[in-house]
Parts: sequence; C-alpha cells; structure tokens
Amino acid sequence: MLRAVAATGSFSAAGRELGCTQPAVSQQMKALEASAGTPLLVRNGREMRLTQAGEALVRHAAGILAGLTAAEEEVAAIAGLRAGRVRLVSFPSGSSTLVPTALAALRAAHPGTRVSLEEAEPPESVETLRAGDCDIALAFRYEGAAGAEEWDDLVVRPLLVDRLVGLVPEGHRLARAESVAIGELAGEPWIAGCPRCRGQLVQACESAGFTPRIDFATDDYPAVVGLVGAGLGVAVLPQLAIESVRPRGARPVTLEPAVRREIVALTLPDLAQVPAVAATLEELARAARR
Repeated sequence: MLRAVAATGSFSAAGRELGCTQPAVSQQMKALEASAGTPLLVRNGREMRLTQAGEALVRHAAGILAGLTAAEEEVAAIAGLRAGRVRLVSFPSGSSTLVPTALAALRAAHPGTRVSLEEAEPPESVETLRAGDCDIALAFRYEGAAGAEEWDDLVVRPLLVDRLVGLVPEGHRLARAESVAIGELAGEPWIAGCPRCRGQLVQACESAGFTPRIDFATDDYPAVVGLVGAGLGVAVLPQLAIESVRPRGARPVTLEPAVRREIVALTLPDLAQVPAVAATLEELARAARR
C-alpha cells in the first residue's frame, strides 16, 4: 500500500489501484507508521508526499515484496511436492531392502523432493526422531516384547512382519529340513548378529532349554553369512537381512516356533502432515507390499 500511495500520490488513488477503500488505505498507513515509529507520509494539499523514512521504506519495498513472493513460491512448491526435504533414519537391513525401492519410486514421482539417509538401530533411531534430528525412523519391535507403549506419542505406519530365519552351512545335517526346532541347534557353535537380535536369539534359545555358545559376534550381516558359509557355526537372522545378502555356502531354514518382528515407519504427528513426509511413508508402505 505504501508503494501504491507513493506512486499515485493519494490514498484514494492507491485504493482504486489496489481494489480497496480510501479509509482502509488510511488505516493501514497509520498502522505502518505506528510500527515504524515515525511518520512516513506528509499531506501536501491534495497530495501525499513521502518523508525521508517513507522514501527509505519504499526503496526496500521491492526487495521485501520479492522476498515474500519467493517465500510463497517455495512454500507452494513444498506443499505441491515440487520441492521438500525428508531426513530418514533406518536400520541396516531396512536400508538395503525397503529403502532403495521406496526412494527410487519417490524420486520418479517427485524429483524435487530430496531424501537423506542415515543408519541407526532402534531405540537410538526412535530417540533421533523425538529429538528432531530426523523426519522418519524405520524401526522394529519383536512380537510379545515389553514396552509396546513406547511409541504411543508417535505416528506408527506398519509396514510388514519379518520372521527370524535359521542359517546353517550347506553341508549341515539340517540344511535340507523343511523346518527346524531351535532346540535341534543346541549343541552348535553360534554366530550372533546385532545386540538387539542377539538378545532375541538368547531368549529364543533359553525358551527351548539351552544357552547358545556364541563363538563369533559381529553386527555385519554379510560377515555372519560368510562365517556360516565357511562352516564355522549357525546363526539366526531376520528374513530381510538374508534378502539383502547372497548366502553363499549357507542355507536358510525355517525356525519353529516362529519368532517375528514388526517393521514400522515412525514419524511425529505434525510431521505426518508434511506432504514430502507423507509421500515417503506411502512409498515405504508400497515397497513393503512388494
């Protein structure tokens, strides 16, 4: 309005140009002067002229309005998925299976949306989300595990149920079995996976009446597969982990009783309304269905 008054020389003419009344222009100019803390306009007969402060503000008006237009365009681009950023944290077997498919589909549909990826296991990944350091956390929890309420403050998008699978050397006595009771592996040397998976392994073994003898411990799934393939022991890994590596020299076997984990995508309630985050969640769900 100030720029229009400066260009036309009166409140009435500025009002006609902007499609509003002369009193509305006058009221806005009074509010602008109050905000500036100094007069911006001086009446000179039937015309208005700018004070020195008014001239300074008009000089900046073009830049201010251009910046506002740019901000509006950027927000509109983000809302329309022409732009945007999503920070994703995932556990390793999710990063190598679900995430690539989901992000490839997201890029094809919304090439302006940028996604960054970091790896962390739950509960660290969940705390990263709560701390505001990521927008989506890919996480898991085992069936029957305590602490199901730990995600009550988050939006939980279920993706799939992942079963734990036994892994034995190709020449093992149980390599061709349709299913294996975990108790049948009681006397074997074991190779343990990540600490959380190891805890689930120990619990499953103790439920079957024995404590596993862990000869090798590694968080690296290809290393687990390689050690099993070399005949150095047996292991239990999530199905997703086995899908992400080639089990050369090792053979997956179905374990009984079944041990499952629920794979989910987590975000904060407010973030779930952000278009780029919502689109990423949808693509993760689609990837899990394939």
